[in-house]
Amino acid sequence: MVFGTFDGVHPGHLNLFKQAKNLAPKSFLIVSVARDKNVLKIKGHLPEKDERERIKIVGKCRAVDKVVLSGLHDHLPHIIKERPDIIALGYDQKYYVKNLKKDLKNSGLKVEIARLNPFKEKIYKNRLLKKLNIARTDSSGNVNS
Repeated sequence: MVFGTFDGVHPGHLNLFKQAKNLAPKSFLIVSVARDKNVLKIKGHLPEKDERERIKIVGKCRAVDKVVLSGLHDHLPHIIKERPDIIALGYDQKYYVKNLKKDLKNSGLKVEIARLNPFKEKIYKNRLLKKLNIARTDSSGNVNS
C-alpha cells in the first residue's frame, strides 16, 4: 500500500508504484489517495484536481491494482480495512508516519514499513513540475502541461 495526493501522475509516481510492487514477489498494489481536506491541512492548499478525479487518474495506471480514498479524520481505519502486508512510504512522506507501525500493531496489524527511494526528486514533485511546466496526466489519460 502506498499513499499520496497524486494531483496528476508523473514519472516519479510511476516509479513509486514500480518500487512498491517490487517489494513482494506476487504483489497487489493498493494506492491510498489523500482526501482534499487532508491535502489542505498538510500542504496548506487544495489540490488542483478533486479527490474523485485523482482516484480516476491513479486507477488508470497499470501498476495499480486498487485505489482507495484515505481516511477523512483518521489515517488508520482504511489501512486496517485493506490489511496490507507492506506499507511503502515515499522518500519525503512525513505526516502520519511517526507512530504508524506502533498504531497499526495496537490495532492488531503486523505490517512491514518500507521507505522507497526518490526518483529525480529535484524534478518529479508536482509543485516543481508546475514551476517547470512539465506534463502530467489527467483523468482521461491525456497529458497536460
